Amino acid sequence: MSSIPPISQSLLAQLVAFDTTSRHSNLQLIEFVRDYLARWQIDSTLTFDDNKKKANLYATLGKARVGGVLLSGHTDVVPVDGQDWQSNPFQLSVQQNKLFGRGSTDMKGFIAVCLAFVPYWIEHALITPVHLAFSYDEEVGCLGVRRLIANLAEQPIKPRLCVIGEPTNMQVIRAHKGKVSVRCHVHGQACHSSLTHQGVNAVEYAAEVISQLKNMARRFRDEGPWDEAFDPPYTTVHTGKVQGGIALNIVPETCTFEFEFRYLPEQNGRQLLAEIIEYAERKLLPEMHMVAKQTGFRWEEMAAFASLDTAETAEIVTLAKQLMNTNQVGKVSFGTEGGLFQQAGISTVICGPGSIQQAHKPNEFITQEQLILCERFMQRLTNEVLMKQ
Repeated sequence: MSSIPPISQSLLAQLVAFDTTSRHSNLQLIEFVRDYLARWQIDSTLTFDDNKKKANLYATLGKARVGGVLLSGHTDVVPVDGQDWQSNPFQLSVQQNKLFGRGSTDMKGFIAVCLAFVPYWIEHALITPVHLAFSYDEEVGCLGVRRLIANLAEQPIKPRLCVIGEPTNMQVIRAHKGKVSVRCHVHGQACHSSLTHQGVNAVEYAAEVISQLKNMARRFRDEGPWDEAFDPPYTTVHTGKVQGGIALNIVPETCTFEFEFRYLPEQNGRQLLAEIIEYAERKLLPEMHMVAKQTGFRWEEMAAFASLDTAETAEIVTLAKQLMNTNQVGKVSFGTEGGLFQQAGISTVICGPGSIQQAHKPNEFITQEQLILCERFMQRLTNEVLMKQ
């Protein structure tokens, strides 16, 4: 196996060095990319969050006379807090053929390869334009890319095809599940625990809703719908956090819990949420109100993103299979920004270097082999699409 070109590894090292954990700004990285592109007279468009502390970057190489191909990735990474790292997570560490660092796989490796090809694309006249889209706050609900997509909608010509470089081991992925995550606030009535009939126990009513969520999870597991291309092949329901109560001898007045649906493309996340809300308000709320009218539930959506379901016969799927020299396509349970691009009318696949098994873990790494495969993909894309009449 040949080693990756020094510029790819050098760019990856520079990208990893920016601590773009979602709670922080990503502007230093975005400004680095903007300045890097400006060296080749490429203009970048930035779209900011409300506080001007985060930004998306969008740039076009070649004349945008036709839609072209969009290469998309997110710049934010998940926290390293409490993880047992054997090296500095924000300094690329090379051991044998592994490149360690937060975001090396998810997904700065893909961005580094995109940037490494910029000089090549500039040197060779592109018949079909290539667009670069690098977003913020993907890890906390695909928030930033929505503004980038809204800005694209105002352009006279938008990309026709999209490749999102999330880690798939360079396998072509045409579909992923959607997600809705919610925080439920239960408001009860406190009293002494010897007088439970005078109180409304917020923890216990939260537990009943959580139990019903578990019943929904069992139903999807046992009754479907199923799609065997996914792992697991059904919609999942998960409660991940519960907080409530002050002391054992006090009937708790408040409780909050957080849950999520990761649903198959054929299902509707809003309908799943409506089902659990209807259960709580029909089954439980009347009983709560018999003791105290001010009690109840409040539902707060934390994050949501659309599922992706690109047809196997779609042009982008056929193209990606050709570029990877494979007839295989897959589906994944983790989410991406792909569903949002699809909703905007841009046909999308997921195909990027690295393994999702490494994402979000301590000592995250990407292998040199994966970066080489990504570079070969970019080379074929250039030869077969971007430079071809």
